Amino acid sequence: MQTEIVKVTGMTCGGCTSKVTHALKAIPGVSDVTVSLSAGEATVHYDERLTSPKQLKAAVKGAGYGVDVADAAHSHHSKGGCCG
Repeated sequence: MQTEIVKVTGMTCGGCTSKVTHALKAIPGVSDVTVSLSAGEATVHYDERLTSPKQLKAAVKGAGYGVDVADAAHSHHSKGGCCG
């Protein structure tokens, strides 16, 4: 099992955290997800044989939120999927 902390942008309320949680839990191999609105991040425990950090980030983006990558330019900012 691996743990990945994904920085999520665009979350504004509990509905947002719920949406991100459901998107991540839907990925095969994900065993546990904790999303913190105040920290702006999702902590994901997953089986590295079944999924990857790239897939986790794609699920967050698919739910309508951004992923903050420290070494990448901030070219895409999302307002979020439920409140924006």
